[in-house]
Amino acid sequence: MPIKRNPPITPSQRFQRLNKCSEITSPKPEKRLVFGLSKKGGRNNTGKMTMKYIGGGHKQKYRLIDFKRKKRGIPAIVKSIEYDPNRSCLISLLHYLDGDKQYILSIKGLKVGQQILSDDITDTQIGNAMLLKNIPLGSIICCIELYPNCGAALARSAGTSAQLMAKKDKYCTLKLPSGETRMVLSHCLATIGSVSNQDHKLVISGKAGRKRRLGKRPRTRCVAMNPVDHPMGGGEGKASGGHPRNRNGIPSHGFKTRNKNKPTNKYIIRKIKNNS
Repeated sequence: MPIKRNPPITPSQRFQRLNKCSEITSPKPEKRLVFGLSKKGGRNNTGKMTMKYIGGGHKQKYRLIDFKRKKRGIPAIVKSIEYDPNRSCLISLLHYLDGDKQYILSIKGLKVGQQILSDDITDTQIGNAMLLKNIPLGSIICCIELYPNCGAALARSAGTSAQLMAKKDKYCTLKLPSGETRMVLSHCLATIGSVSNQDHKLVISGKAGRKRRLGKRPRTRCVAMNPVDHPMGGGEGKASGGHPRNRNGIPSHGFKTRNKNKPTNKYIIRKIKNNS
């Protein structure tokens, strides 16, 4: 979606950049495909805070997304394109010819009234889903399964996509959004096209109140903490904090965190760009 820039009537609007929401066609979700969410505030079942800087936020409802595209061989019509507060991309409501309704992640260029299909082999049309072994080489794809019938796991956030590079035996080689090149089973399902809302990365909230309505609490700088709270805390005056690292002491900027003995390492041909 294109980005709008409001005139600086207030200080918070001076640097604010928001989506125009011009692609959204329906303001309300399908009632049968939503259920209410209760806020956890970053706490687990014993009340202990396991994730910091989470709390509050506007009331939200969860939309049930069909990541598996289970309705094989049944055409569907795109009825509407809607906003989903639980993810960065938009979602599309599909009306299948058998009367069923399902949500999927909206694809860039998908229009209301367009007919799409999910099957083992279909046309290479935007929004269609089929097996990797039947997709032409060089195609831009998204919502990719890691294992057959497990549901989409790769390239699901706003504006992301992968590219099909090669096919060999029972594996296909994909170049992922992170820059990693890896092999995936050729019987996995993938969707043609890239995920919608590619301008999501350009959004600037402009004020703290919008962050709070999204459920994000103010974040404390690590160099302003005490040594007992963070490895970068403490020191006299405005100390730099040393090499950037997280609360557990794991360094950033290229520090490798992947297990060398992980069994899926054999499927990775080229690691991600920062060699982590």
